[in-house]
Amino acid sequence: MSYINKVLVANRGEIACRVMRTAKKMGIRTVAVYSDIDKDSKFVEMADEAYNIGPAPALQSYLRSDKIIDIALHTKSEAIHPGFGFLSENAQFADDCEKNDVIFVGPPSSAIKQMGSKSESKIIMTKANVPVVPGYHGEDQDPQRLYEEARKIGFPVLIKAVLGGGGKGMKIVRKESEFQEQLESAKRESLKSFKDDRVLIEKYIEIPRHIEVQVFGDKHGNYVHLFERDCSIQRRHQKVIEEAPSQLDGLRMDIGEQAKQAARAVKYTNAGTVEFIFDLQSKKYYFMEMNTRLQVEHPISEMITGVDLVEWQLRIAAGEHLPLKQNELKINGHSIEARIYSEQPNNDFLPSNGTLKYYKEPQASENVRIESGVRQGDEISIFYDPMISKLVVWGKNRDLAIRTLLNSLQNYKVLGLPNNIYFLKQILQNPEYQKWSYDTSFIEKNKDTLLKLKDKFNYLDISFAVASKLQLQTNNQLPKSLRNFRNSNNISQQYKLKLSSPCYQNAEQTTLNVTISPTQQIYKIGDNQVVIDSVTQNNDNFIFKTKEGIFERQSILLNNDIYIFDQDGDPIQVEVLSEKVEQKQDVQGDQIKSVKSPMPCTLSKINVQVGQKVRKGDTLIIMEAMKMEHTVKASFDGTITEVRFKEGQFVGPGQIIIVLE
Repeated sequence: MSYINKVLVANRGEIACRVMRTAKKMGIRTVAVYSDIDKDSKFVEMADEAYNIGPAPALQSYLRSDKIIDIALHTKSEAIHPGFGFLSENAQFADDCEKNDVIFVGPPSSAIKQMGSKSESKIIMTKANVPVVPGYHGEDQDPQRLYEEARKIGFPVLIKAVLGGGGKGMKIVRKESEFQEQLESAKRESLKSFKDDRVLIEKYIEIPRHIEVQVFGDKHGNYVHLFERDCSIQRRHQKVIEEAPSQLDGLRMDIGEQAKQAARAVKYTNAGTVEFIFDLQSKKYYFMEMNTRLQVEHPISEMITGVDLVEWQLRIAAGEHLPLKQNELKINGHSIEARIYSEQPNNDFLPSNGTLKYYKEPQASENVRIESGVRQGDEISIFYDPMISKLVVWGKNRDLAIRTLLNSLQNYKVLGLPNNIYFLKQILQNPEYQKWSYDTSFIEKNKDTLLKLKDKFNYLDISFAVASKLQLQTNNQLPKSLRNFRNSNNISQQYKLKLSSPCYQNAEQTTLNVTISPTQQIYKIGDNQVVIDSVTQNNDNFIFKTKEGIFERQSILLNNDIYIFDQDGDPIQVEVLSEKVEQKQDVQGDQIKSVKSPMPCTLSKINVQVGQKVRKGDTLIIMEAMKMEHTVKASFDGTITEVRFKEGQFVGPGQIIIVLE
């Protein structure tokens, strides 16, 4: 048995923080590696030692296995924990660790190779009598052969990258006519993400649940499963909300045993996740793939079992036996995880980058856990995954867990960049979700409801926003117009306001009349009026005592604009247009129309050229941002007059790529 005194964490962000937290609890010293852009990050600060490994792009830093092993040797680290993503499922890296007498906290390279290939893994599972989805897993990658196999299987089919994961290189094809375009896109994504463009074709199950089983194996031939997770709430094949356990009460032990059988088939050790697709029509489940690493959603398994999976990983890597036997593992309650992303749900979930100008997490407790690697002022970079954090809750039952998660999301406050918090709250309040009557198409089927924004701003929120702004200004320097306030004069002030919020349908302009006396403040918008008797401030929290009752809101002053979080915890920006002056923007005519980049991206493919006529719905360009491809189609018929960039070029946000008329 080996002893781990120091571990190098070959990852970044929240997973690096997660591993270090357990390592410190075990008395193990930690070493961080970081890219140039991450030098001031939270995980670097947490580590006992930290070393720079290169520029921001992952290929020049977090994927430089040679540099990482050199640092492990230099720091005398006995082990390397790869986290998830980056090198966590890289068989060569696991081999290189072994060659240099460094413990790789994960499975043997042979298991990574076997399970890393979706084709080979399905062949192995078939031999092990684990049920698999019907499909083509052959080596012949000729497009015509793949097309013919798809026709044999019958549409709809699913194209999947052989070495894929995280939804990358995965495309649903419902019509024969779409096959070639989707195949090319899947191969491009796969090549960029995994340096391999091989794909497999499978029957697409129309009404599925995504069920995965957490397994562990030690180096002494022992295996356990820690029950299953339901990961069916997805957008673009990427998980958004996960929960444990699933509804498969009658099949729980059966699917768990099949997962253990899958692990045995490749002599697996350490933490792994066996993913199944469950057909809600036939009530049958099929093996999809095995992730040979710790999963993003592992905390929900920890919450229902009371097990620290990272501690198990480190102990098993050191050669210990599994800490518990199968009959000693029990399910306690229900746990749900929500992934907080920097993205734009109402703009096809486009990932975003920017600075967390204001960042306040909900209060952590035994039932509420926040896995994050960021702090206020940190930047969400275009170079990495746009996840901000994971919010994990526990309840005695599912209803209580949903309620706890909703409350926590209402108390999760983020300003400075788009995020999906409002969207997550809409999911939790959806009747289908609450009744547990959904499949993996839940978001697509319910997108009109889930993406529906609020109609009108509430006059109370706007009044409270201005009242808190006056309170904040009074604490620093009384505004010139209100300097007679303390001399018992009544002051009347009229504000022209601009209201905007990513959670409301439209920005608005309104007029607010304020009358301030020594005893009260009267705020009036149109026919609506609120009388505020007192305002009490505690940091960013304000309590307004009014004739209608007592209200609590959170308000922040940024760049002279006030941001207030409404009763649901959704942000509203209130801009005061001073002296009733409204600056108007020049409006450009629509004779010439253009395609602009909605975010920083690289142009993967340009499908048009100058002079070409296009019809509405034609694919114009395919761009890559934050590891995912995004297709831009023509929104009207027209003629291409300019193409300002070439394939492979980087395009900044708002830059014109194509001009049409």
